[in-house]
Amino acid sequence: MSETTLSADDGLDLIFQALANRTRRALIDRLARGPAMVTELARPFGMSLNAISKHLIVLERAGLIDRSIEGRVHSCALQVGPMASAEDWLAAYREFWSGQLDNLAGFVETGSAEKEK
Repeated sequence: MSETTLSADDGLDLIFQALANRTRRALIDRLARGPAMVTELARPFGMSLNAISKHLIVLERAGLIDRSIEGRVHSCALQVGPMASAEDWLAAYREFWSGQLDNLAGFVETGSAEKEK
């Protein structure tokens, strides 16, 4: 399936798969401070450029980064749009979990009050 025909669910799958790896999350953290060359991104990991490039391809496929090439220099920049769609999906569950935690707090408070009687 080409990237232009990805459904919203397919896009979320790619985003969450990309973010499931700690190296890729660290790359995202670094790129949040600004664009960087691939050689700069590889330096703190002690990985080969080929290994970092494979991680960058996953991030690029998920739409989380853009890669530009000028001669032999490859640079990457963070793209926030896909993160916003993941945040929207997570936000739908935030209300559910907040309600569950409120219910748990009420249960604990009721249980404590009954024990004191």
